[in-house]
Amino acid sequence: MFAESANIIRLRCVFWGPSPQTPAGGKPPDPQASERPVTTLVAKDLAAGHGDRVLFSGLDLVVAPGDVIGLVGVNGAGKSTLLKTLAGLIPAEEGRVSLNPPSANVGHLPQEPERREGETVRDFLARRTGVAAAQADLDTATEALTAGNDEGYSDALDRWLALGGADLEERSLEVVADLGLTVGLDAVMTSLSGGQAARAGMASLLLSRYDIFLLDEPTNDLDLDGLERLEKFVTGLRAGTVLVSHDREFLARTVTKVLELDLHQQQVNLYGGGYESYLEERDRARRHAREDYEEFADTKASLEARARMQRSWMEKGVKNARRKAGDNDKNARKFRADATEKQASKARQTDRMIERLDVVEEPRKEWELRMEIAAAPRSGAVVASLRAAVVERGSFRLGPVDLQIDWADRVAITGANGAGKSTLLAALLGRAELASGYATLGSGVVVGEVDQARGLFLGDLPLVDAFEEAVPEMTPADVRTLLAKFGLKAAHVVRSAASLSPGERTRAALALLQARGVNLLVLDEPTNHLDLAAIEQLESALENYPGTLLLVTHDRRMLEAVQVNRHLTVEGGQVTVS
Repeated sequence: MFAESANIIRLRCVFWGPSPQTPAGGKPPDPQASERPVTTLVAKDLAAGHGDRVLFSGLDLVVAPGDVIGLVGVNGAGKSTLLKTLAGLIPAEEGRVSLNPPSANVGHLPQEPERREGETVRDFLARRTGVAAAQADLDTATEALTAGNDEGYSDALDRWLALGGADLEERSLEVVADLGLTVGLDAVMTSLSGGQAARAGMASLLLSRYDIFLLDEPTNDLDLDGLERLEKFVTGLRAGTVLVSHDREFLARTVTKVLELDLHQQQVNLYGGGYESYLEERDRARRHAREDYEEFADTKASLEARARMQRSWMEKGVKNARRKAGDNDKNARKFRADATEKQASKARQTDRMIERLDVVEEPRKEWELRMEIAAAPRSGAVVASLRAAVVERGSFRLGPVDLQIDWADRVAITGANGAGKSTLLAALLGRAELASGYATLGSGVVVGEVDQARGLFLGDLPLVDAFEEAVPEMTPADVRTLLAKFGLKAAHVVRSAASLSPGERTRAALALLQARGVNLLVLDEPTNHLDLAAIEQLESALENYPGTLLLVTHDRRMLEAVQVNRHLTVEGGQVTVS
C-alpha cells in the first residue's frame, strides 16, 4: 500500500523538480510559487470579547498579496485573539472571515512555540510548517484510494505539495545548518537551550510555504542575526502577512500598513504607510480628536450660558409683569409682555441651536503605565565579580571569565542566541555552579530580576497570592492596587499565574520591581511580550533608576535609548568588554 502511494506522489513531484540551494540568510526558494493562485483574506465586521468586555467590533480587513500589516495595541487589546480568528482557530463572535481561493493555506505561528514532550526537531518543523497535518490527511486519502475511493486524494496531495512536503527533509537540513543549529533533526525539542529553540522556531518559519502568514510576536527571543533573517523573509514574501511585534525597529523596516486595536477608545483604525507614518498619523488624529471635542464643548457651553441668561431675563420680565399687574397703562403692559415673549423666543432658538450641534464624544483618557523602579539602599562598591570563572553545561563552556561589576555600573550585554548571556548572568548572581574559578556577590546587594522565561509567575497559585508571597509585607489591598496600576485588574489577579499571557506575566514582574526596593536590576530580554507603550515607560523608568543595571536585549531601539557605561559582548562562551 505504501509503495503504491509513494509512486503516485513521485509522479506528481517531478512536475516541480527539486528545491534549489537556499540563499544564505534568506528564505528557501519556493519551486511552487509560480503555480500558486493569488490569495486574499477578507475579514468583515468582526467582533470579539471576554465575557461582557468588548475587545473590538466592526473590524474590516483585507490582506492582499504582498501586504505586511502590523497589528498593534496594548496587552489585552485582542491581538492574539484576532490572529486566531483570522486563522479559523476560534470562531468569530460576529462577522466572518473568507479566503479567495477557499483552499488557500493559512499559517498561524503563535508567540510561544509549544515544545511537546518527546517531539524531535524534525517533527517540530513538520508540525509548524503544516506538513505534518497535511501528511496525515494524505495518508488517510491514500488508504482510501487503494480501497477504490479517490475522493479527496487530489486535494490532499495538492495541499501536501503546496506546503512543501515533498522536499521538507532536504530543505530542513540546509536551513538548520545555515542557522547554526548543530544539534541535528533528531534532537528532542525539550532538551534544547533557549537559544537553540529560538533557532528551531526561526527554521520553521523559513521553511513555511503558507499562502497567508499570521505571525504572533515572531521577534521574541531572536538575536540580531535572527532579526535580520526575519526581516529579509517577511519583506520578501509574496503572500499576505499579518504580524504582531513589539520590536519597533522591526516594525519600521517591514510593515506596509498598521492595524491598531485601540482598546481605550474602543476603535479599530487602519493606517496606510509604514510604522513611522502610523506614529505620525496616530498622534495627529488624537490631537485633532481632542481639538474637535474641545471646540464642540466650548460651543455647547457658550450656547448653554446664553440660554440660561435669556431665561433669566425672561423670568425677570415675568416677575416685573406680576408686580405691576395693577398698572392701568396698557402700553406699558404690552411692552413688558412683548419683551418677555422675545426673551422666551430667543431661549427656544438657542435650545434648538444646541440640539442641532454635531455631538463630538470626548476621547477617552488612555490608561498609561507610570512605572517606577524602587531603589534599595546602595550596595558595596563591588556588586559582583568573577575570577577565572568557568561554567560547563553539557557540551557548552562559558569562560574563563574575569569580570567585575561596580556600584552604579550600567551594563548592556549582547550576543547571539546560545552564546552564553543567560549563563553569564547566572554566574554573576551566584546561581550557576562553577567548574572552576570564583564568583562573589557584593555586600548589601538586593537583586531585582525579570528573567527571560518570566518564571517567577508560572505556578498554579492565583496571581494575587503568588505576588503576596514575594512581598509578604504588603497587604492584599495594596497588592491589588499595585497590580491594577500595571493593567492587571480584578479578573487577572484571581487567575492562576500560569494562565496569564506572557505580556501579563511580564507586567507582574515589573510591578514586583516597584513593590520592593532593588539596587541590582537584572533584565533579560525585558521587551519580549510587552506592548509598545509599556516598553517606552520602562525605558523612562530606567533613566531615573540610580542603582546597578545589567541589561540583556536585542531590541535595537532600547539599546539606543538606555544609557550605559559598559558593553559586554558574549560570543561562543567568551566575554569581551568595551
